[in-house]
Order: sequence, then structure tokens, then C-alpha cells
Amino acid sequence: MSLILELLIRNIMASFLSLSFLLIFSLCCSFAFAAAPPPLDGLVANGNFEEGPKRSNLNKTVIIGRRSLPRWEISGIVEYVSGGPQPGGFYFAIPRGAHAVRLGNEASISQYLKVKPGAIYSVTFGATRTCAQDEVLSVSIPGAGGQKSDLPIQTLYSADGGDTYAWTFRAPSGLVKLTFHNPGVQEDPTCGPLIDAVAIKEMLPLKYTKGNLVKNGGFESGPHLFNNFSTGVLVLPKGQDPYSPIPGWIVESLKPVKYIDSKHFLVPRGRAAVELVGGRETAIAQIIRTLPNRRYTLTFTIGDASNGCHGSMTVQAFAGRETVRAAFVSTGKGWFKTVSLNFRATSTRTRITFYSPFYHTNLNDFAHICGPVIDDVRVFPVRK
Repeated sequence: MSLILELLIRNIMASFLSLSFLLIFSLCCSFAFAAAPPPLDGLVANGNFEEGPKRSNLNKTVIIGRRSLPRWEISGIVEYVSGGPQPGGFYFAIPRGAHAVRLGNEASISQYLKVKPGAIYSVTFGATRTCAQDEVLSVSIPGAGGQKSDLPIQTLYSADGGDTYAWTFRAPSGLVKLTFHNPGVQEDPTCGPLIDAVAIKEMLPLKYTKGNLVKNGGFESGPHLFNNFSTGVLVLPKGQDPYSPIPGWIVESLKPVKYIDSKHFLVPRGRAAVELVGGRETAIAQIIRTLPNRRYTLTFTIGDASNGCHGSMTVQAFAGRETVRAAFVSTGKGWFKTVSLNFRATSTRTRITFYSPFYHTNLNDFAHICGPVIDDVRVFPVRK
């Protein structure tokens, strides 16, 4: 009888231990899953600078104290400014909010960000020059494995001061320090660029769309877009930003292209497209996988963004050794058409490239640089 009781107790204990192990394992898995942060896509902490310094930490507009700007660390002459008329006859356009920071000579602002090591992130920010001299804004992730780019912001692509840029980096660790720095030395020590909004977005891996050899052919994956204001996001050339904020695409030129959204522009298909704003100094390309001697068809949509960009527009496309020159006349009120090109692949990799050979401005504002729109790029094999 005692032997039967002993066996029964052992069976009960074994079942209890097994159940406990399964419960603990499930809880651990649940905690691990819950601990995985969602992809970043939005303003960084106090990214619109609407949370300002205390009055006691301001000398007129100059911020006093390294940590006086909430959520940011500052160095040098950094001003906290409001939009509108300024002393001395200046006017600060701050389209994305009421406040901004102005970086004087050798000044910088920094913020630590929690990210995923090895992941690629795109930073979208509003930056506008405020002085007549050449201005450069340096954006960087300092430290081991850090990256840095110097942005020439002398050229204004939006005359109302609404220029928005995207810059991309690969996270070297789980905690990075994002820094904006004005490396210039102007006669006026406070003279420097305005930054009025900063956002970050994790760039997720791309997948092919069935029936299309082009990745992200509709440009649906791209940098963060501000909801309250947009004149498009300027995407820098490869030389200034080796990690493209438009995944799958390379900006192969001296000037940026503009990433536009359907909320503020006419987009032929989906929620985003690319505007070739730099004329012959702007080109966007992608390298696709092909079979040598196989024939393919390239199709793409061109048009205008209904933003007042006018005139005789042309988009020239290259695929392998073939090219097509697609022309149209824009009245700036929104129009598009689809163009196709047949080509024969000569290797296992084929480069497709698009550029606009002419320069364009807005019909009512000749300081506003613009250009033709490209969208819905597809490549598929020709049926034998």
C-alpha cells in the first residue's frame, strides 16, 4: 500500500514540475515578445521644440545651460526662437510649429535615441538657412561605427522656408547620439540654420511584389512624413547619404530628389512618389536581378504633382543599353501618363535609371524649384 502511495506522489510531483516549467517558459516567451519595441516612426522626444526652456534659462533668445532645452543637450550659441518677424528686419518661417532652434557658429544640439543594433533608421527634419552666406548643417551619429554627413542648405527648394530633409544611418549600437551641428563661422556668431522638427523612422526590410522585379517600385516605403505640413522631403545623393531613405533606390547625382506624399501632392498611385527637382543634376536608380539575353519590359508613370510646376517636362529612362525619352507639357494642375520600354538584359544585374534633363520652377514663384514626378515603376519578363 505504501509503495502505491509513493508512486502516486511521484507522479503528482512530476506533473506539477512539468506544468510549472511550461508556465515559466510561456511567461518568459510572453515577456520577451512584449519587450520587443515596435518600429520607430514619429517625432523624437520634444522633436517639434514646443517644450521650451524656462525663462530663467534664456538671455533674450539664447539658451543658457547645456541641458536647458528639454530632452536635448546643447553646445555653443543655440537660440530658441518663434516664427514671424524678428529684430533687425528678419523673418523666420517655421511652418511645422510655433518654435524652432537656431544654431550659431560651431553650435550643436544632441539627443540619445534607443534603437535596434544593426537596423537602418531615417531621420526627417526641417532645416532652413537664415543668413545670406553659405550654410552647412552637419548631421551625425558620433562614436564608434558612427556616421556623418554635411548638408549644403544654401539652395532653397521651397521659397516659404519649408525645406525638409531625410538622412539615414545604420545603428552601431542600441543607444545612439543624434547630433545636429553648424560647422560654419559667420560674421554674426548667432547666424545659422533653423531646425523646427525632428522625426525618426525605422526602415524595414523590403520584399518583392509579385510580378515585379523592382523593389519599392511605388515608393511606398520611405522616410517619415510630417502630417501638419509638407513641401516634400529632400532625399540626399548617395555621396552624402550612403543608406537611402527610399529603400531599394539610389540617388545618383549632385542634387537631391524630393519624396512627396498624396496628402499634399497629386501622386499617380498609392501614397507616395518621387519628384525630380534637380534637373540634369538629379538621377534615381535601382539595380535589379535579370537573366542575360532575356527580354524585359519596363513601365513607369510620369506627371506633375499639381503643385504649380509647369512647362515642357521630360523624363529619360535607361535600362541596360536601351533608353526612352518621355516628354509632356505640364500646366501644374495635376496630370500623368504611363510609359514603357522594352530592353534585353546583358548580365545578371541591370541598372534602371531615371532623370530629368531640364530645370523647372513654380508657375507663381520662380524661387520654388520643382520637376516631373515618377511613380509605379515595374519590370517584368516578356513572355516568349
